[in-house]
Amino acid sequence: MTDERHPFAPRPADLEATRASGLERFLGGSPAVVLARLIFLSLLVGFFLVWLDIRPMEVLWGVRHVFERLWAAGFDAVREVGTYVAAGAALVVPVWLILRLFSMKPRG
Repeated sequence: MTDERHPFAPRPADLEATRASGLERFLGGSPAVVLARLIFLSLLVGFFLVWLDIRPMEVLWGVRHVFERLWAAGFDAVREVGTYVAAGAALVVPVWLILRLFSMKPRG
């Protein structure tokens, strides 16, 4: 019995070429596609933040202010951290959901 393959079966060399590199596995796709997604998402988030009249430096100052208040208030501020987590989740969870939807592959 001879070892005959189907005429359209991929060759072993072709299979090795299609394996994702370590960088592609880390990024979740090719660098160009990931960069395009990040630019698009940054554009959407940027529009949203400008619409809310929030500037990037204000966000950084706010984060610094949170840590200063936590340091000054001690452990009583744990409840306040929960409020910040909930407020952040209102933005982060939809962004995560959109990213997951973009990364879904169609079944077929």
